[in-house]
Amino acid sequence: MQTKQFHLGDVLSITTGRLVSPRHIDGVYDILNFMTGDNLFTHQLPRASDECKPYLVEQFPQLATTEMDSAIADLSDALKSKSGKAQVEKVVADWLAKQVSKYGEMFAVKPIPTEAHEVKNPIAEAAEMMGGPEKVIVVRT
Repeated sequence: MQTKQFHLGDVLSITTGRLVSPRHIDGVYDILNFMTGDNLFTHQLPRASDECKPYLVEQFPQLATTEMDSAIADLSDALKSKSGKAQVEKVVADWLAKQVSKYGEMFAVKPIPTEAHEVKNPIAEAAEMMGGPEKVIVVRT
């Protein structure tokens, strides 16, 4: 099975539900697209994240401990007093640097089994999420 190297922040963004990837949402797209073999749209990321999280926890159980829960709680507390984008980014970067020194920077991630990901038409899924196709406007170019 082919693996691909991903930054700890990409992995933690999926396993913790907190966006801590140093590449922000691009890191989330990359890891989920790799793991699912799909080309996901924004509204599909939460579902794909739910599909991939158990496989990441299985691959890297050291990242799904009460110690990590505590570290995430510390991050949340540190962010409560910050307001500007630069302040928030610095707090997250400093927190992530501590995690990298503890767990390592890069992780060889395996894709999930094909049957573990439900491939859905993104327009149909958006309509399903919104309560029907009449609530989605499709622009054809």
